[in-house]
Amino acid sequence: MRLGSLVAVAAFVLGIAAADAQEKRVTVYTAHISSIVDAMVPRFEKETGIKVDVVKLPSGDLVKRVRAESAAPKADVIWSIGGDQLEENADLLQGYTPKEWDKIDPAYKISTNYLPYTGVGYVFAVNKTMVKKEEYPKTWADLADPKWKGKISSARADSSGSAFTQLTIVLALFGDKGWDMYAKMFGNFTLSNSSGAVPRFVNDGEALVGLTLEDNALQYVKAGGNVEIIYPADGTAVPPDGIALVKGAANVENAKRFIDWTLSKPTQEYLVSEIGRRSVRTDVPASAVLPPLSAIKLIKLDSDQIAKDAKDLVAKWRALAQAKR
Repeated sequence: MRLGSLVAVAAFVLGIAAADAQEKRVTVYTAHISSIVDAMVPRFEKETGIKVDVVKLPSGDLVKRVRAESAAPKADVIWSIGGDQLEENADLLQGYTPKEWDKIDPAYKISTNYLPYTGVGYVFAVNKTMVKKEEYPKTWADLADPKWKGKISSARADSSGSAFTQLTIVLALFGDKGWDMYAKMFGNFTLSNSSGAVPRFVNDGEALVGLTLEDNALQYVKAGGNVEIIYPADGTAVPPDGIALVKGAANVENAKRFIDWTLSKPTQEYLVSEIGRRSVRTDVPASAVLPPLSAIKLIKLDSDQIAKDAKDLVAKWRALAQAKR
């Protein structure tokens, strides 16, 4: 009887330990570049005691994996992919209203299906040592000039959320002539499977110009690299990328804590000062090293329409890529 009691007690203790271990973990799927993941995850773990299991994939592959696993979800949180992709795949997401929702800028509350995480600027990165300043491309239309053939780095719009958004910016700017303009630009592209690699190619001189995110390029500028950031004079966008709770997540409460943490004032301040992102909170000052939004010509993207058209846009992009081979 005593042995039986000891076994029962041991099983009970082990059960508590197993439950506690599960409560102290969260699985996050992200398209963030490694340097951002490596900077932020240890901060969250130290502040909360929750262990983060990270799966890092290009955003297109990330969404495919979440959908493939939807019958038995492995991910708890999708962290930092394009809002358009999250909107298109809203059936994979669980609604959640985070703490201090009233502090989120209404301008970034463009969907009820996902949460805005940061404001992301779309820019050109130029190798300032290999391109004369007077020859810098100043507009999207400039990228269609044949002199840039094979010298512009871009990620694939069928796997990269940022490259997909760049496509939608061009289509929004040029209207009925959007695909014609993009096709001319595309003829000058050298494609990469990773949007995070684009500014590295520019910095190393493997490309002279890159289509990239503001913060990705800024890391090379701050490090004294060969990159200069250009904000297209004919217009660009600074939409939010998103964060979302996965429907059927195994670690729901820890997932909510992770989301709350990313949107908290201290974390958003860190994202501005150290990562180069724009905060979605109204009580976090803008970065001193980035131009204010008032100094950038901005266009507004129709995220609802883009989400509806996404499959057709990707199919047309793939046809363009196939024809280039």
